[in-house]
Amino acid sequence: MSRLDSFIRRLEAQRTVLNWAASAIEGKDGIVLELGLGNGRTYDHLRELLPGRAIHVFERNPQPNPRSMPPERFLVVGDMAQTLPAFGERHGAAAVLVHVDVTTGAPERDIIAFSWLPAHTAALAMTGAIVVSGWPLEHDKLEAVPLPEGVPDGRYFAYRRVA
Repeated sequence: MSRLDSFIRRLEAQRTVLNWAASAIEGKDGIVLELGLGNGRTYDHLRELLPGRAIHVFERNPQPNPRSMPPERFLVVGDMAQTLPAFGERHGAAAVLVHVDVTTGAPERDIIAFSWLPAHTAALAMTGAIVVSGWPLEHDKLEAVPLPEGVPDGRYFAYRRVA
């Protein structure tokens, strides 16, 4: 499969999973966390799906499309290994939805770079929260849940935060 075909499949899966996750949290209180801004496409999609919901975005060096820049009060700039724990100290486990989109596209780098990520993600998610990720998150407080129909196994990952 070409990299272009793989990219298209990833985006289709991502949209399906985000739509499903937004529906799953409907009527539930809590903030939304977007870990990784990149070009801002998924943030923009979440903003459209969840109008009026606080969406906090974490990014080391934000340079999105200007139409996808989060408001300054919801943008957390810096290394997530430091900013996620600091955010947790201020807000606790307040997230009803966490979208983790921080992979580099090189699994051999990601496995090392993000070994700390599952624990930080679990700490920020309230019990019952939905966590979706383009990368597997192994943690005893994150229970895998079935992906929406049409999303191939291994393309995206979905979890529920357990007590």
